[in-house]
Amino acid sequence: MLSRRAFLGWLASAFPAAAIVRRAHALAVEHLADDAQILRAIGEVVLPAELGVAGQHAAVANFQKWIAGYREGAELLHGYGTSALEFAGPTPATQWSAQIAKLGPSFASQSLNARRSTITAQLNQINNARIGNVGRSPHVALALLSHFYASPGATDLCYESRIGKQTCRPLAASTRKPLPLHS
Repeated sequence: MLSRRAFLGWLASAFPAAAIVRRAHALAVEHLADDAQILRAIGEVVLPAELGVAGQHAAVANFQKWIAGYREGAELLHGYGTSALEFAGPTPATQWSAQIAKLGPSFASQSLNARRSTITAQLNQINNARIGNVGRSPHVALALLSHFYASPGATDLCYESRIGKQTCRPLAASTRKPLPLHS
């Protein structure tokens, strides 16, 4: 008869942890894709209204692409003025998937104010709930906001100009004032 410790040791060697983590990430990403309506409903609550519904849905789709491409242990860009390397942590998709499941399928059909109240209540339960690093966000709503505010579209919206942050422009165009966002 195997002891519990021997059985767990055998189980750990039979199923590598990395494979289990990859499978959990894949299932969470699939769940987030299947519940796109709920994620879009969250986007309508937290993303700027100036984007309009189509812009909010586009921001959610970009966020879903980011989640699908997340790789644990991937080397991250280091901050300006430091050579310290950082690596992506464990997949946050599993935690966010659980949060979306907790909202339930009826969340998307609720009024905007009801959805806003629900998200606010969930965020109030989190210590230090603030926008920060996307992959380290404790809530899917904060992660969505963080992902959007790091985008070129958010910079353009903020300055009401076509700045095109993180895009290549010809050197000759660098001295020209950016065009207005709404012409």
